[in-house]
Parts: sequence; structure tokens; C-alpha cells
Amino acid sequence: MAKETPHPDSDTPRVQSVGWKELYLKEDWWAIWLSLGIILIAFAFFANGSTIRWIAVHPGRWHTVGELLNDFTGHLTQYIAQYLLWTAIFSVSLKAMGYKLSQFIPAFSFVYLCSIVIFMVGAWDQAHQYNLEPPLLALLLGMVIANLVGLPRWMDAGFRVEYYVKTGIVLLGATLPLTLIAWAGPVAIGQASIVSISTFLVIFFVGRKMGLDRRLCATLGAGGAVCGVSGSIAIAGAVGAKKEHAPIAITMVILWAIAMIFFLPLMARVLHLHTGVLGAWVGTSEFADAAGFAAAQAYGNLAGQVPGIPGKPEDAVWAFTLMKVVGRDIWIGIWAFVMAIISTTLWERKTGSRPDPAEIWWRFPKFVLGFFIASMIMTAISSQYTLNDYEKVLKPLLVGPIKTLRTWAFIFCFFSIGLTTRFRELARTGAKPFFAFTTGVAVNVTLGFVLSSIVFAHYWTHLSH
Repeated sequence: MAKETPHPDSDTPRVQSVGWKELYLKEDWWAIWLSLGIILIAFAFFANGSTIRWIAVHPGRWHTVGELLNDFTGHLTQYIAQYLLWTAIFSVSLKAMGYKLSQFIPAFSFVYLCSIVIFMVGAWDQAHQYNLEPPLLALLLGMVIANLVGLPRWMDAGFRVEYYVKTGIVLLGATLPLTLIAWAGPVAIGQASIVSISTFLVIFFVGRKMGLDRRLCATLGAGGAVCGVSGSIAIAGAVGAKKEHAPIAITMVILWAIAMIFFLPLMARVLHLHTGVLGAWVGTSEFADAAGFAAAQAYGNLAGQVPGIPGKPEDAVWAFTLMKVVGRDIWIGIWAFVMAIISTTLWERKTGSRPDPAEIWWRFPKFVLGFFIASMIMTAISSQYTLNDYEKVLKPLLVGPIKTLRTWAFIFCFFSIGLTTRFRELARTGAKPFFAFTTGVAVNVTLGFVLSSIVFAHYWTHLSH
């Protein structure tokens, strides 16, 4: 397991690398192995004149309940096979990481069954008229169950929010051309850098002005500046925060992440924003990858369905991915290293410790590498085809099934977010951390909107051109 180094005046140990064991002990790596395995198997079937479309089953568009029931019963065997596939591949990895399958399998079975229902409702031809998009529906249903019904705590073993979203992100790479990443990458990284630095500094100094511990301020700042949960944990370890600091920051992240899932698409709909602009805005303004995907996908699905929303459905998810995953998430390792230097050289000079440059690598979100590799693989495959052949052959037989499995992974994630959001627990944090973090929210939302809709609007509105 990870080597832990006690930190002076801290209840939180600094977690160091676990070496090569990281390859099978960390969710990031398992998300890569799982997703790349799916992609390579899908290509193997395709290269042999077949497809994995049979196992990548999903509810078809329906108008009447009779149509829905006929569609479901006609594909029941495929749903059972898909359930067994997901259960098997997740079980192998979670067992290797030390989780109890006796808890995971029943909990995941519940998640999968509910996800089918969520997918079905989202497939209703009138769903968009009532904002019954699968991401938002999954989130709301999960929160209702968690807060009004309640589930046993052991079932949290199956609500693997981070694992599901990382798997979905890597699979997303297979549907996102490398040329698009290369073209928009500089813009995404530049915009993300502006937002990340501004947000971190505002939260940190406002928190200090309120008298909060500087280690808590740094942890809150990271939660708002980069990938909320992962960033908070990484910085808490880097600065030797107290054991309650990371949970406080994570609570703030969850509260505002959930609020932004509804607020950003609503405002975008009022302003008739291009789907690419909304995706970029969400990428700079959301605090968690899973919540951001929910907001971007929900709005993107309205394109072509609701009058006045320009852009293509995939533009919202593409822009969000480039902005958040490519742009902001890489700052996790950078902030961890910078704050480790500041902590050990300025805050704790008496210890004489030195930050390790390898900190950037150990804190770097590895699933981002999987995202790029998946994009490279699919770009290499698709480069052998004309655009016409891509649309008629590659997309329906290879890319389409992978995209469907990606959607399943995201629904697992969105539903799990709701199931693990317990408002009674979130209400226990103090007012000062909330107000300090909220200043960062104001910076994120305002700055993100200006950069996405004005400064770099041309890039985000021409992603798929």
C-alpha cells in the first residue's frame, strides 16, 4: 500500500507513490485498462467484419408504453449480458484494489437496474420538453432516494462516482479526434490557467482574511480551482492539512457542483448559448468532472430538439472535456507541487524537508493519459477512411457502440452522485469555509462566462467545423 509520512502538526499523512503497484491499486489506472480493453476488443470485432453493438444495447426512442415494453423485452437477453459484463470487469478491478465484492455486486446491481429505468425515461420522445435528460434525472432520483428513502451505508461500495466518470472519460477519448484536441488544446489550457490561478488566489486570500487556517485555505482553493474532490485531497496531502480540512472542501465542492448542474444549463438556455460555448463555460465553472459532464450533456441533448439552441449535441461534451479534463485537471499536480514547496519552505521551515519534483507525476490524474491514448488509437484507425466511410461504416459499427457504453458509465456516475449526496451531512460545515469558497464560485462563473462566450467564443463555436 501507499507509504505514509507523518506531517508535523497534522492529522493527515502525506501519501507518497506506491511504485509499480499503482498500476493495479489506483482507480485511474484501472479506468485506463478497462476502457482501452473495451476499445481494442471493439476494434478486433470490427476488423473481423463484426461489431460489439449487440452488447452495447440501450433503450430505443419510444412514444407509447407499449413501444417501450416491446423494445425492452425484445432485448432482455442483451441487457442481462451487458449487466454481467459490467459486473465482471468492475468486480475484477475492485477486488484487486481491496474492496469487498459481497458489498459491491448487490449495490451495483441496484445501480444498473435503476440506470435502465433512467435511460428509458430519457429515450421518451417528449423527455426534452420536461427536462427529463438522463444526467439530471439520474442525479435527482439518486438524491431523492438518498435523502427521503435512505440506503444502508455498505451500499456505498457500489456508488463509485470517481471510477465511473474516469472510465467514461477514457471512453470519450475514442470519440474525440486527436486533431480536435491539438487544435483547441492551447485555448483550453490558456483559459483554464487563467481561471485556475485566479480562483485559487481569491479563495485562499479571502479565507485567510476570515481567519481560516492557511492549510484549509489551500485545500479550499484547490477544490475550486481544479478538479474538486481530487484536487482537495491532493493539496490536503501536499500541505499536511488536518483530517477535517479535505472533507470540508469536498463538501463545498459537492454543494456548488450540484447547484451548477442546474444553474449553468438553465442560464445557457435563457441566453441561447452555442453548445460549444456552454461546454467551455461549464468546464471553467464546474468543480467536479462528473457534475460537469451531467450539465454539458443535458444541454447538448437539447440541440436540434429545442429551437434557438445552436451547435451540435457533441460540441457541449467536447468543449467541456477540452476545458476541464485537458485544461484544468492537469493543474492538480502543479498546485500540489507548488503548495508542497510553499508549505515546506515557508510554513514549516523548521522541518528542513524538501518537496519532491516527482510529486507532480504522483498527483497527476492518470486517467487523462488514457483519454489521450484512446483518442490516438481511434484517430489512427479513422485516418484510413474517408469521411463518407467514417459516417456510414466506422461510426455505426465501431464508434457508436463505444459511445453507448460511455453513456452507461456516465449514468452510473450521475446516479451515484445523487445516492451519495446526503444534505444532512453537507449542512454540518461552518459558514466561513462556505463564504470563502463561494467567492471562488463567483470568479469561476463570471470569468468562465466572459472567456467562453466573448474572448474565445470563436474557438468554442467552431469545434466541429
